[in-house]
Amino acid sequence: MTPGVVLAIDQGTTSSRAILFDGLGQPLASAQRELPQIFPRPGWVEHDAVRIWRDTLAVCRAAITEAGVDGDRIAAIGITNQRETSVIWERATGRPIHHALVWQDRRTAGACRRLKEDGHEPLVRRKTGLLLDPYFSATKIAWILDHVDGARAAAERGELAFGTIDSWLLWNLTGGRVHATDASNASRTLLFDISEGRWDPDLVELFGVPEKMLPEVRDSSGPFGETAAGLFDRGIPIAGIAGDQQAATFGQAAFTPGMIKSTYGTGAFALLNTGPEPVASRNGLLSTVAWRLAGETTYALEGSIFIAGAAVQWLRDGLHLIEDAAETEPLADGIEDTGGVYLVPAFVGLGAPHWDPDARGAILGLTRDTGIAQIARAALEAVGYQTRDLMSAMAADSGTEPVSLRVDGGLAANGWAMQFLSDMLDLPVERPEVTETTALGAAYLAGLGTGVYAGLDEIERGWRCGKRWTPSMPPERRDALYEGWQRSVRRVLD
Repeated sequence: MTPGVVLAIDQGTTSSRAILFDGLGQPLASAQRELPQIFPRPGWVEHDAVRIWRDTLAVCRAAITEAGVDGDRIAAIGITNQRETSVIWERATGRPIHHALVWQDRRTAGACRRLKEDGHEPLVRRKTGLLLDPYFSATKIAWILDHVDGARAAAERGELAFGTIDSWLLWNLTGGRVHATDASNASRTLLFDISEGRWDPDLVELFGVPEKMLPEVRDSSGPFGETAAGLFDRGIPIAGIAGDQQAATFGQAAFTPGMIKSTYGTGAFALLNTGPEPVASRNGLLSTVAWRLAGETTYALEGSIFIAGAAVQWLRDGLHLIEDAAETEPLADGIEDTGGVYLVPAFVGLGAPHWDPDARGAILGLTRDTGIAQIARAALEAVGYQTRDLMSAMAADSGTEPVSLRVDGGLAANGWAMQFLSDMLDLPVERPEVTETTALGAAYLAGLGTGVYAGLDEIERGWRCGKRWTPSMPPERRDALYEGWQRSVRRVLD
């Protein structure tokens, strides 16, 4: 075991994980706990922030124990997190005043609609690179302040703190000493000017969020404090933070402008590195901060699909059509096609490039011959179709065509889905040897900040392709299938 061991915290939508990586970027040990979802009403999604913290601490300790690593061997901790999910807590007690509102939560769709009708979206888009959508944090913060008794007045007095999940974990890891975030997470709040690199006073006023609540914004790699006494054998430096999709892009070593990765987890998120300047999208994509190192910002174009692997989870937990997600691969492979069935998984609206929070899911083309296999295959095919939507928009915005797509996330383990993705994109799809790229990206950022990794060149040389799929579908079949998808989406939008 090399002396440079980094502990990566990967706090996601459905689980909290910790993975230890060595100085070569290889995983040594891991631990994971599932995170229950809370659905108070249709379209509302919440998490228990206290449970997130307790589970995170537990999996960190479990991974350290499994690896048999002494505390002094851990050079740093890196944090990556589900983005946009919003927590507000009391500074004095550390107690959340409400459940965390999850990025999938749509309760503020009406507020976003009113802001659009009042003509505010051009300002928001110009400063943040984002759209007015309940996906992002600002309207979630305002909702909590307006629906918890006394919250807004307490926030104005400076008694409350806001954070995305990284800030919440950092606060607890440091015993309440550090209230900070990194530029990638700040860029997802609708409150951060991505060109100026600061919280924007006009946006803070527009959304009614007291600036006193907001964390300090730091580089993605660098000192964030040290763990509090009693959590581990010794105080461990926290030296890297990035939102999950940015961390995955970093873990995929997509450091060159024009490189693209797509992560397939609960949702699916494609990021295209656009270099040192943000690119304004004309096709429903987001301009976002990829990471900030030594004060220098790298930007990305992002396409956000709200439901990807969650559609398979729905087949398992909602419809009880399957017992395990892995069953979808042989089911899909065992039939010639879906028989014209399309599943449009707009369970929480549609993300890029449509951005319709009111859209709802549908299964179209059902006949008496439709069975479990056809529906399972349609769920997997929807991932390929939605990714093609994003890739087409990215090509139009950037003027470049990628030579391959690097993939990761749980659904990337499904070989049939990845082959269909390659066929639908007419592009090679590459899965790395180390598939835990989100946690790996957090480890790289923390390791860069503490000398475990020498620089980006070393990280790039360490990337290895574990599996590659190449397109084999005839063009006329590809186009016909995609045309059917577009018709189905139009019906959902209408």
